[in-house]
Amino acid sequence: MNLPLRINEMNLDDTIVAIATPPGRGGIGVVRLSGAEARRIAESMLRLKHELAPGRAVFAELLEPQTGERMDEAVVTYFARPHSYTQDDVVEISAHGSPVVLRHVVELALELGARMAEPGEFTMRAFLNGRMDLTQAEAVRNLIESQTLYQAKVAAQQLEGALSKRLQPIKKQLVELIAVMEAGIDFAEDDVAVLPAKQIVERIAHVQAPLEQLQASFAYGKIVQEGFTLAIVGRPNVGKSSLFNRLVERERAIVTSTPGTTRDLVTETVALGGIPLKLIDTAGIRRSTDEAESIGIRKSYEALSEADLVLVVVDGSSAFSTEDQDLIAACGNRRALVVANKSDLGQRDLKIAGSKIYKTSALTGDGIEQLREAILSEVSGASGSEHEAGFLTNVRQQRLVEESLNCLVAAVHAAERKIPHEMIMLDLYGALRPLDAITGETTTDDILNLIFSSFCIGK
Repeated sequence: MNLPLRINEMNLDDTIVAIATPPGRGGIGVVRLSGAEARRIAESMLRLKHELAPGRAVFAELLEPQTGERMDEAVVTYFARPHSYTQDDVVEISAHGSPVVLRHVVELALELGARMAEPGEFTMRAFLNGRMDLTQAEAVRNLIESQTLYQAKVAAQQLEGALSKRLQPIKKQLVELIAVMEAGIDFAEDDVAVLPAKQIVERIAHVQAPLEQLQASFAYGKIVQEGFTLAIVGRPNVGKSSLFNRLVERERAIVTSTPGTTRDLVTETVALGGIPLKLIDTAGIRRSTDEAESIGIRKSYEALSEADLVLVVVDGSSAFSTEDQDLIAACGNRRALVVANKSDLGQRDLKIAGSKIYKTSALTGDGIEQLREAILSEVSGASGSEHEAGFLTNVRQQRLVEESLNCLVAAVHAAERKIPHEMIMLDLYGALRPLDAITGETTTDDILNLIFSSFCIGK
């Protein structure tokens, strides 16, 4: 197995090549070259109708170098440095999307002096050349992996630097505090004022508050990026599968009047408010001696324990049973919504202390939209539009913000105990370094290797 090259082992002066379009056959396939020799290599395998010029698409014929025979038609676009994705010379050859033809183009480029690109190497070069920071590079991957339009919108905002812009004023305040304290230490003999402890604590608080808000944004950012799991549980024949089909908006689960029809977990992913939501329909929970049904019931409890949110479905046309109450109790501290289904049959006045009951009819669709809104509110804490642009979307970013906040807390404690300013400064610099690492200003090669190795080849 060929392991990816590490950054410190790569020759960033090489010209690299890769197929930039997904594997398989298609109308168009793109081979991308980046580096000082990109133009020469492309011209060596092409018969151009016009000379390559920056920012222009030129018609060309792809040639077999040994025989000069035409292999395919292509449209070639040349991006001269620094006005390209990588800020190096870039040539993109758009030929017919035959895997055989595209592989041959790559092989020709390798013979002419190019090197096969590593996963994410084009974007890595864009980062290393200063075209984007690390949050924007991560947004490229998020945009490619988007499953919903809302995910794509969020990734596009990050790609435009939304998170970096949100960090800038926080870092500015921290740097200004460090500068004032440095001046007080360095020029104490020249009557430069030394900040009293109370002012230090107040200025740190002005940094902490927006940073804590940013840290809190990870809960929503993680959901947007990774999605959410919702398990639908309840006794047999309360309408779980019908409710599942309503939420999925198609007949995905089998529905019959016979209790215990669902024996296994049925899953489907839908977009709710732009957030990927994995719905799980489970077997009806009851005491059973049937082996297959018992296995399904055990899986239902497993789904309940692993889900991010649980819908406990009860028959709203009858009183709560002991099994209903036991199932609600089984949710414990997990986030759960109680749904009284079958409102079309008439609803009893069901009540649970401290919990709202959502009335629905999977048969008529009554109450389904209100239930969707309740699920979205529970999932996101608010509608997506109410969340400030530029939130944390991965664990790396979240841990760095947490590290910064821990250092700020240590600085506050040091100031309150009248610790010398030199020692407080160590904590303040300790808070600044993680913020620099979020955007990549101080990130180690190991972290960069980890991030970019998860990219697809050709990007």
